[in-house]
Amino acid sequence: MAKLNLQDALNAIRFLSADGVQVANSGHPGLPMGAAALAYTIFMRHLKHNPKNPQWEDRDRFVLSGGHGSMLLYTMLYLTGYDVSLEDLKQFRQWQSKTPGHPEYGHTPGVETTTGPLGQGFANGVGMAIAEAHLAAEFNQKGHAVIDHYTYAIVTDGDLMEGISSEAASLAGTLKLGKLIYLYDDNRISIEGSTDVAFTEDRGARFEAYGWHVQKADGNDVEAIDLAIKNAKSDPRPSLIVCRTTIGYGLPNKAGTAGIHGSPAGWDELKLAKEAAGWAVEPLFYTPDPVLEHFRKSVESGQKAEAEWQKQYDAYKVAYPEKAAELDRRWQRKLPAGWEKSLPVFAADPKGLASRAASGKTINAVAPALPELIGGSADLAPSNNTWINGVPAFGPEEPEGRNIHFGVRELSMAAITNGIYVHGGFIPYAGTFLVFSDYLRAAVRVSALSGMGSIWVLTHDSIAVGEDGPTHQPVEQTMSLRLIPRLITIRPGDANEVAQAWKVALETRDQPTALILSRQNLPTLDRSTLGSAQGLAKGAYVLYQSQKADPDLILLATGSELSLALEAAQTLEKGGKNIRVVSFPSWELFEKQSKAYQEKVLPATVTKRISIEAGVTTGWQKWIGNHGLAIGLDHFGASAPGETVLREFGFSVENVVRQAKKLLKA
Repeated sequence: MAKLNLQDALNAIRFLSADGVQVANSGHPGLPMGAAALAYTIFMRHLKHNPKNPQWEDRDRFVLSGGHGSMLLYTMLYLTGYDVSLEDLKQFRQWQSKTPGHPEYGHTPGVETTTGPLGQGFANGVGMAIAEAHLAAEFNQKGHAVIDHYTYAIVTDGDLMEGISSEAASLAGTLKLGKLIYLYDDNRISIEGSTDVAFTEDRGARFEAYGWHVQKADGNDVEAIDLAIKNAKSDPRPSLIVCRTTIGYGLPNKAGTAGIHGSPAGWDELKLAKEAAGWAVEPLFYTPDPVLEHFRKSVESGQKAEAEWQKQYDAYKVAYPEKAAELDRRWQRKLPAGWEKSLPVFAADPKGLASRAASGKTINAVAPALPELIGGSADLAPSNNTWINGVPAFGPEEPEGRNIHFGVRELSMAAITNGIYVHGGFIPYAGTFLVFSDYLRAAVRVSALSGMGSIWVLTHDSIAVGEDGPTHQPVEQTMSLRLIPRLITIRPGDANEVAQAWKVALETRDQPTALILSRQNLPTLDRSTLGSAQGLAKGAYVLYQSQKADPDLILLATGSELSLALEAAQTLEKGGKNIRVVSFPSWELFEKQSKAYQEKVLPATVTKRISIEAGVTTGWQKWIGNHGLAIGLDHFGASAPGETVLREFGFSVENVVRQAKKLLKA
């Protein structure tokens, strides 16, 4: 076969991508046309991957952080032989296609993570690099490097403008993640025009300050990019290669302009570009056979690379059978048999302990049984109780550490956590105060959208935070988290519910879970006289009822208000009322239950219902009905001791009883 014309290979990438956007009449052609050489160099010169097995454990990871340029990724997946067909490219952005507008984890073979909100892919890659470094430290043995791969990304001006990238880059430099190699598509154009209007700092100097290895390369010169990546591999620091590119490269009238960022080139413009490049105008989605054959060599080389690795791994299995079995289990996201026996059981105690403290005890109880459990906090581990005792912090000197110091970086912490999850081999968690969940919400949303089993530990869950005042007292956050589809939100009411909440979170590997935990002590309820805490797995359960007959009134409560509901029920009983108390820690779990179970817990015949939760009342109508009453907080809190704030805002036995009596008379 004649020697490949490299420009033909690059033009195939550019025009397949541009055709896909043009046919869809929607999308972003500028990035794929401008960054074609970046993608080519990564995929064809460096990326260790097997297109016929996108889940090969020791593959290199590639992230297109600027997810709006998704046609670049889909084109590379098609050309190199993944299960993405030419027809899939033609169906770009269409109903139920494999090629949605932005890459989605679990949807398209070869897509490593969901990128869309700019900067999240950047941080995901940092999580992947953390995961690789930890697994290598834990499992590799002398002569058996079964974990040895890189994380590559193409990042954009928009990614680097977003604060999340600064947060993640700073942490990556601190951690010396040397297997992290990012190519920066430095086209200096955003939607509003030149980046000079808002983005003028020396980006390379910025990353050098973060502790990164920084190089520059011509973004159209494959050989220069190739050399820069080779240099990056020999440096112990994370690497940023600043690649000067032209957005919409090859378009005679629109290249280098903001107009080509997010709009199709237009048929006439695309025709002129193809003619200027000596490319066939028709048919659309044209790729010369020699070019396709060149790209498809990735299948043979990838299968060979995986086969060589498998041979090494088979030898590893013989030499270290227990480690290999453990690693296999973790890749499969299977929990070890009998792990649940490690869950703590807390004795009844009127004084009790804060649910954040019970969470910390649960983490430490299960951590020895679940070595894949890894996580940390946004500089709040002592407050969030997220530290695994007796285990070092992850770092360049101790990559086997399971505690991660994320620093005060909530959003990047969450996206890094998602990156650890999608890499595989871990159950990652991240902690902060509930009120700061607004900071990490964008990444929590992506975890739910993509079925990532990340665990969010959110403490200091109400106005009971007290003296710090309304800036630190969450009011609307719990309810707003319930609005996120596929996110399981759990607000446990005592220590044993906390343990069961962790059980749900750990066993749910295809959905994220938010654990909403208290700062203040909560009584540990006497389960010998009350419903079992295992009822938490169903989202809501009957905790207590005065008599066997249908109740006169149902009190529904979550979290710290659960013991308040019990006290109020006992007072109302003295007045001859039949009261049921329903612990309602998770709406999402309850909604999954059968109609028969839901009716058993909340009989339709009992219309007198009161919900009690120290947060906004919006939404409780679904469970209390038209004849019910919501005791909550539809305004911000105040600075005072927590007990005072709760009492003044109506979270007292006296107020609940008073409201119940009014409702029963109505």
